[in-house]
Amino acid sequence: MQIPYELALGWRYTRAGRATRRNGFISFISGVSMLGIALGVAALIIVLSVMNGFQKEVRDRMLSVVSHIEIFAPGGAALPDVAQTLAEARRNPAVVGAAPFVAAQALLARGEDMKGALVRGIDPAREGEVTDLAAANADVLRQLEPGAFRVVLGIELARQLGVRAGDLVTLIAPGGQVTPAGVVPRLKQMTVAGTFNSGHYEYDAALVMLHHEDAERLFRLEGPTGVRLKLQNLHDAPMVARELADTLTGHLLIRDWTQQNRTWYAAVQLEKRMMFIILTLIVAVAAFNLVSTLVMTVTDKRADIAILRTLGASPRSIMGVFVVQGAMVGVIGTLAGLLLGLGIAFNIDVIVPAIERALNASFLPKDIYLISKMPSDPQSSDIVPIAVISLVLAFVATLYPSWRASRVNPAEALRYE
Repeated sequence: MQIPYELALGWRYTRAGRATRRNGFISFISGVSMLGIALGVAALIIVLSVMNGFQKEVRDRMLSVVSHIEIFAPGGAALPDVAQTLAEARRNPAVVGAAPFVAAQALLARGEDMKGALVRGIDPAREGEVTDLAAANADVLRQLEPGAFRVVLGIELARQLGVRAGDLVTLIAPGGQVTPAGVVPRLKQMTVAGTFNSGHYEYDAALVMLHHEDAERLFRLEGPTGVRLKLQNLHDAPMVARELADTLTGHLLIRDWTQQNRTWYAAVQLEKRMMFIILTLIVAVAAFNLVSTLVMTVTDKRADIAILRTLGASPRSIMGVFVVQGAMVGVIGTLAGLLLGLGIAFNIDVIVPAIERALNASFLPKDIYLISKMPSDPQSSDIVPIAVISLVLAFVATLYPSWRASRVNPAEALRYE
């Protein structure tokens, strides 16, 4: 099959620019443009992959404590019919686990130390269906028996209070008891059964877990205040929440994990979007270096253009030659950037430790950051737009110089040749 001469000539100009001494400077500028595009694309892929990795690590640690969906009664009251709510929620094919819970706030005291706490009453037999934390701490949670009034504390909360397994703490519930002597706060001395470490400071420093029947007695509830659900795919949580709102009986509130952590989720998305825009400017600067490269190439090839025009080449064909030349630089730079970026992103767990050993430094110290290894999660939803934008910018950069080439007057170009 015969290749169009515009394509063949454009590719020849691309290669010839590196071979001839006269066009050495043009070749250098072209190489810089190609390298800039490659580095810009690689930087975009690496940065977004690392951000995806951090987002996934934090999200997974958060979801080890927080369920995908919570169903609860308004005002913190007990659910009218827990068994019915559990049965209706399980009918949704996306739901793979369900467990009742009691949610409340209280004070936890040990001697003179007192801390605010998020109290969660759970069913130890079912909690493993909805959170990974329960499955990882099954032996400790198994000690939460009804009537035993034992608690499991977040490891940071236990450290702040200076307690360990077997110690006694006092749980102070809001809304005291009215007596002839006045309002007396409801106090209950409880035994620490153990601690958990979720890797998420917010929960490790505030969460207290106990059996839901003990929580109901302490907070004077007639039953669990809600039901927690686990889904097959955590990303389906908003859609499943809307479906459950139409199928559940009674006036119930439904909240998925993205709503529970709306501020964090929105901040991560905004940061990722802004980083994408900023790093795209690097690619744009490199791509528009092609303008100067092609302008100098057109000036150098005026005689060739004039000869082609006298042989019958149309202005559109002349324009196509230089579009091909510029597009080749964009394509090669983009492909090189994809290979470099993906190579680093998929092997960052090997590359970063090697750099740390070479520099004798630690980028993520274990005593400061919860995540001690650089995570990376390349996603096609990021990589495909990066490649497309790079190619589009390179193509757009070729249009003006190519149009100028198509406007060259053969007579003027050959006058001094």
